[in-house]
Amino acid sequence: MALLINEECIACGACEGECPNEAITSGDDIFIIDPDKCTECYGFYASQQCVDVCPVTCIVPDPAHQESKEQLAAKFSTDHPGSPLENTETWTALKG
Repeated sequence: MALLINEECIACGACEGECPNEAITSGDDIFIIDPDKCTECYGFYASQQCVDVCPVTCIVPDPAHQESKEQLAAKFSTDHPGSPLENTETWTALKG
């Protein structure tokens, strides 16, 4: 499932550069995650990099964009053709 940034965001920008899909951009008051680009770092890392660097707890699962590992893998393959999926055995979905 895609992630979202809630109103707890302090707009520090720590998350933006960590996203391997370039799914995070600056909004009016907080940062925004594009659910069409977000794979929760599936295929790249064992954990969600934006969550790992966020100094507050503002990045949560987006209930409007729930996806299975298979759907995340398909999104990864579409967005990164020819790139191998990595860390899929150790990846865990973010719990809401």
